[in-house]
Amino acid sequence: MLGDMTRHKSLKWARFSFALFVLIVLTAIFADPYEWIPVQVIDSFLFFQFVPSLLSFIRFLSLLAAGGFFIIVLVTFVTGRLYCSVICPLGILQDVVNRIARWKSQKKRFFKFKKAQTALRITFLSIMAVATIAGAGWIVTWLDPHSLAGRFFTYILKPAVILANNLAAAVLTKIDVYSLHHQNSPIPSLAPVLITLVVSGGIGYFSWKRGRLFCNTICPVGTFLGVVSKYALFKVRFNRELCTRCGKCSANCKSECIDLKNFTIDHSRCVVCFNCLVSCPDDALSFSRTVRGAQSVVNEEIDKINTTSRRHFLVAALTMLTGNRLMALNNQKAPASTKKLIRNVKDHPVAPPGSVSIARFNEICTGCSLCVSACPTHVLQPALAEYGLAGFMQPRMDYKTSFCNFDCTRCGEVCPTSAILPLTREQKHVTQMGRVVFVKENCVVYTDETDCGACSEHCPTKAVKMVPYKNGLLIPEVNPDICIGCGACEYPCPLVTPYKAIYVNGHAVQQIAEKPQDEEKVEIKMEEDFPF
Repeated sequence: MLGDMTRHKSLKWARFSFALFVLIVLTAIFADPYEWIPVQVIDSFLFFQFVPSLLSFIRFLSLLAAGGFFIIVLVTFVTGRLYCSVICPLGILQDVVNRIARWKSQKKRFFKFKKAQTALRITFLSIMAVATIAGAGWIVTWLDPHSLAGRFFTYILKPAVILANNLAAAVLTKIDVYSLHHQNSPIPSLAPVLITLVVSGGIGYFSWKRGRLFCNTICPVGTFLGVVSKYALFKVRFNRELCTRCGKCSANCKSECIDLKNFTIDHSRCVVCFNCLVSCPDDALSFSRTVRGAQSVVNEEIDKINTTSRRHFLVAALTMLTGNRLMALNNQKAPASTKKLIRNVKDHPVAPPGSVSIARFNEICTGCSLCVSACPTHVLQPALAEYGLAGFMQPRMDYKTSFCNFDCTRCGEVCPTSAILPLTREQKHVTQMGRVVFVKENCVVYTDETDCGACSEHCPTKAVKMVPYKNGLLIPEVNPDICIGCGACEYPCPLVTPYKAIYVNGHAVQQIAEKPQDEEKVEIKMEEDFPF
């Protein structure tokens, strides 16, 4: 018995140590202010995130390139829902919250067995399946646990990490230590931050009060792996003869799936945390291979959903898929000084370089925000109504915030679903996300007859250049064919959005820009004798 107890403790600590390691690495991937984490490490860890891997496989049909989800299914067939305990970042974060709750509680906190919310679980799983098939990325965005955790890391944790870094850098600088340096903090609009706070707070509250309630009621990945875990080779199982029904296993089961009354365990909800094994003083529980016909009682079923319930769900899901688009959340009103200016008209928002098209991007992107976190200029920001409902909280190029670095290909390197394809630097230089539009009537050179030229000064392809205007002034002239739509002209324009004198009109389908032609060299004939 002592040997079994030691083995059980070893299993729990192995699970705990691996989960802690995964959490630290994923936190570093999202919140790394110095981009110290190599792309190879990022790819390796994101390979095993279930939904991004599944979406990549659907896109490329290659297990070698996107087979992480398949490996997870195979592991679940062997061990049950181990993914939920040691790989899923949202699951690990919930465990952290619950551990803090139990530590901070003045009285001992106990869990109790609760019946499975089977109808809700199957409903959310079905919604996820329909959304994946229909390319409704906005639904996947709100159900994928990796994306939910990613937005918490990006919009809540990373600004806190950068703030701590800047405070530490300021202190170290005073003692002539320059190992850290100041980092600009990403500043997303208020709405995505508030939405992320509300969603994260809700999931955190569930975890604080009920452990893995979110994972076993809403999360479609947990429900799917729960179905697979019915057939797992190794499970936690009872030994009736040894069990005294002391209740310690059930009190420590954060999945609330141990029914002492019937000596059963709902393996569809068990996340293989091994808490029950360690807490059992009678060694009445073991993690071992299930032998059919044995006296041990194992609960292996998820209640069947009748045909009527499924039909009702499909009607509801189709209604959601054909719902109206979100209305704009921040209709801007022009101040009095802009009444005579011409409002910018954009046919499409600007999608990240390498997304190919807005339709493709909306279909594949899960809104995990890893690209937003990795973007060095912070030009990638979560969309609200810009893409419509299909792209809610998916990243877009926000040229009010910043511009896209001409040589940067970071977003395509870190994207786990290939919604943003990786580009070489040469490909990035000719990928046209949109085309420049110049509104002469808005330009301060025209309205105020004053010098400017900020747009031309920052354009990396010289799609904007200054030409003679009047009274010795120069005014911008644009060549949209060589523009890549990076926003380096729009961002520094001194006018307020949406009355910029120069702006980028996004493409529905990204194109290839023409390469800039070298300026014709003027041959200057030198006199034989210098005049001095």
